[in-house]
Amino acid sequence: MSAARRIAGLDETVDRWWEILRGRKVVDRVMYGASDVGEFSQIWHVLGAIRALAPRREASDALRFSALMALESLVVNQGVKRLFGRHRPGTAAENPTQHRLRQPISSSFPSGHASAAFCAAAVLSRGSRLGPLYRLAAVIVAVSRIHVRLHHASDVIAGAALGEAIGRIAARLMRR
Repeated sequence: MSAARRIAGLDETVDRWWEILRGRKVVDRVMYGASDVGEFSQIWHVLGAIRALAPRREASDALRFSALMALESLVVNQGVKRLFGRHRPGTAAENPTQHRLRQPISSSFPSGHASAAFCAAAVLSRGSRLGPLYRLAAVIVAVSRIHVRLHHASDVIAGAALGEAIGRIAARLMRR
């Protein structure tokens, strides 16, 4: 079996399994909300600013973090995504709930929400007791894109891996 067929099989299996959760009011509210606050890395900029308020931190930490998130977005959304022309599994207009979604115009692969989430979590978690919470938030934002049908599972996995790599590199460089 080819790699493309295996990936398509994974995507179909995850989507079929995920269908159990779609349409459940609380799950929909969490997932659509997470997808929404993940737009333009809003949640990550806010968390970076809040983290900069902690003792032994400076306002410039928040600025550096936001600059990193802008760079990550540029690399993923204007760089990597342009190498692929993958169609999304659905559109924002097909949303069966009352929640509003922005319709992305870029390729589905890789997920920019997942990349930003894991990049942010990798950096914010460094030296923080809140690391597990940052990681949990990253997972929720990332999988929300599967729930709202704007990404395939493989898009999210690839985005998470890419974001984690960028975040780890950035965390090392920011240590210096």
